[in-house]
Amino acid sequence: MNRIWLVADDYGMTLPVNGAIRDLIARGRINATSVMVGAPGFNAYEAKLLADVVADARHAAIGLHFTLTAPFKPLGDDYAPLKDGKFLSLGRTMAASFLGHLERMAIAEEVRAQIDMFKAAFGRAPDYIDGHQHVQLLAPVTDALLAVMKQDAPGAWVRQCGRAPNAASGDRKAMLLDFLSHRFRKRAAANGIATNAAFAGTYDFGPDADFAALFPNFLRGMPERGLVMCHPGVVDDALVALDSLTALREREYAYFKDDRFPAILAANGVELL
Repeated sequence: MNRIWLVADDYGMTLPVNGAIRDLIARGRINATSVMVGAPGFNAYEAKLLADVVADARHAAIGLHFTLTAPFKPLGDDYAPLKDGKFLSLGRTMAASFLGHLERMAIAEEVRAQIDMFKAAFGRAPDYIDGHQHVQLLAPVTDALLAVMKQDAPGAWVRQCGRAPNAASGDRKAMLLDFLSHRFRKRAAANGIATNAAFAGTYDFGPDADFAALFPNFLRGMPERGLVMCHPGVVDDALVALDSLTALREREYAYFKDDRFPAILAANGVELL
């Protein structure tokens, strides 16, 4: 059996998303969650609820879901570029990265601000750091993030998004993440920061997506300390206002809650770390 991370992204986005993630940790169905410290559903009380559930779990990790895209706002005072006081969309953030319009120092200050908020909420540094919408893979973000991690979260590992060599064929997003992760892994290694061995979990978030059929493919070829990303949750008006990924969160939540789920992991030769 290869032991893997099954990581729920977006803790802190909304209260119902938080509740679903805590429930799955308590059930032993996932073993990590990534926290958006600047999102409207995050506060000291929600941090305490999560920390208490993790303390009772057999093993679970809490990471920082570094956020740099709309509709969220920076925690630092000097981040740019912004639109109406909020981060740019993912597409515009990617364009700004490729055009050299993202300043490493400004990104580093935002990384530091989000790590500081995490420490204030949980009383410690994150176990790992990843990026909302995979922004950690953009070159200037990579360099700023890794530099700050060495100082402010030296024991943390960082998420890379390259698939296992013998993984099931993926979508276009998976191929793009493979490409971007090649440099990212090299930069992490050069900085002495560990990464997950492999990554899976991307799919077309269209309304007809069959998560139950897709999930076993994510496990194919997953090595020891590989990572599968997921987005369980419950929909409310706050989530609809913030994110396009809505009903599929409930589909994922139901899948992981199902009593048959542990057998699916075992049948695919993996177990949770």
